[in-house]
Amino acid sequence: MRKLFTLGAVASAVILGGCQTTDSTMNAPVAHIYGTQEPFAKEAVYFVMTDRFVDGDPRNNFEQQGGDHPSWSLRLEGPDGKFANAGYMGGDFKGILQNIDYIKDMGFSAIWITPVLDNPDQGFTGDEPISYGGMFKDGGKSGYHGYWATNFYKADEHLVSDDLTVSDFTSAMHDAGFKVVFDIVANHGTPSWTMPEDQPGYGELYDRDGNLVADHMNLPPESLDPENEPLHRFFHPYPDLVKLSNLNEHHPDVQEYLINSYLYWIEQGADAFRIDTIRHVSHDFWRTMSDRIRAEHPGFYMFGESFQYDANFIAQHTQPKNGGISVLDFPMQKAMVSVFENADSDFATLADTLYLTHGPYHNPYELTTFYDNHDMARMNASDEGFIDAHNWLFTARGIPVVYQGSEFGYMRGTSEHQGNRNYIGQARLDAAVSHPIRSRLSQIAGIRQALPALQRGLQYNVRLAGHEAVFFRVVQDDDAQQTALVMLNKSDSPLVMVADTFVESGKWKEWVTGEDVTVSEQGITATVPAHGVRVFVKNGTLQSADFEQALLTQMARQ
Repeated sequence: MRKLFTLGAVASAVILGGCQTTDSTMNAPVAHIYGTQEPFAKEAVYFVMTDRFVDGDPRNNFEQQGGDHPSWSLRLEGPDGKFANAGYMGGDFKGILQNIDYIKDMGFSAIWITPVLDNPDQGFTGDEPISYGGMFKDGGKSGYHGYWATNFYKADEHLVSDDLTVSDFTSAMHDAGFKVVFDIVANHGTPSWTMPEDQPGYGELYDRDGNLVADHMNLPPESLDPENEPLHRFFHPYPDLVKLSNLNEHHPDVQEYLINSYLYWIEQGADAFRIDTIRHVSHDFWRTMSDRIRAEHPGFYMFGESFQYDANFIAQHTQPKNGGISVLDFPMQKAMVSVFENADSDFATLADTLYLTHGPYHNPYELTTFYDNHDMARMNASDEGFIDAHNWLFTARGIPVVYQGSEFGYMRGTSEHQGNRNYIGQARLDAAVSHPIRSRLSQIAGIRQALPALQRGLQYNVRLAGHEAVFFRVVQDDDAQQTALVMLNKSDSPLVMVADTFVESGKWKEWVTGEDVTVSEQGITATVPAHGVRVFVKNGTLQSADFEQALLTQMARQ
């Protein structure tokens, strides 16, 4: 390997990612090779829990709201000065807009926000009281997270401002070059029974015009009478999750209410949906919903949360007969935590979660990949562990998602009511700009953003073992012809890595260092720094018939 010359910044070489539709030498049609042609695959997603991000407009905090049952800053005290919070903390859309550059500079092109829907004004008085570290208890909590909708057509007043509607917000995000992913719910409304006295909003649903269309009436599900009480018809007469109302997705009125609300939010600027608790609703509903959405918005991308580690189970949602909805990759998430929290782990642990051939998913490249989120303990890794995780996340197959604060290791190791969802605020973001995790994340995410091969290329593994991961990502179609060779090192020492199979001779570019290299028939040998990454890229169509056939064979068995 001989160094020819060094380019300046990585970003200066974006022009090298050109493409052609035919082989320029043979003038023959190009064999199409790719992992996916889903347009959303080019995005990288930053996940924001809006209320816990940044307070951009104190006027919409409504700190006195709730009266005897307040909903603002409901602090949960823990041991040794630790704390969490079950109330509103002030984060809003203006707080996101004030930090567009902070998010964009990390290499993200899409933002997933928690539900925009109106939630009750009071803290919930039913169920068991929540305490620090408590799980599956809703007593004393507010709907700061957005998942307790009382009106699926109305924005929560804590998120919007007098001069910033939801449509204004999405327009501003679009102008900044972002896609906006809306979080939607179908299986439940608010906590709906066990209140000492019925509270306004809880157990109730209102339509677009503000009319009451459903009311649990503080009754346990078994006491509901959907046959004779019109306001009960939206609910199943049996429970599902804690004390949340269990919406009857089979009822035609419920289907119309929910699906029309999703269409409404697309009109307000939603570019994609993340679907909460998708496994709690029938496949039949999701097929009906997706057919209607895509009839009006062809190709609309959706991914669901099926909180299970069984790939065969969660993959059911990805099948066209069930709606063709992608999912969050929970099996890979579990493996990523195992690998990147532990210094002596083995990259081979991740191999089986890729399902590059003969897998259960309709297309594994369209899954959203992540290592933690708001519903589980944050990854408890060192700075180097987070850096290694991001190097994998932004080069391996899938659409990467990173939860707010992970770019500086915020509240690592904590679960939902131990600090996982603690408020971040502007001061922390300002201090995080030069954090080593964020700096390295920006580097690898920026490289992915520039390279079609890393966005949608077929992944062909060379070696996943010990501290080493070496694999190709290859895309060859009418829009791009590009081969990327990725080398990852998660050890504390530099490693010399070799790739000598299917590495074509010619000019390549290494995108981390900016170096152009000439590769001979002996392949590529490179020293990869501790917790480092190298991404070698060759533009143009494949010259090796053997490599092309190997890729086509793998693609056919995907």
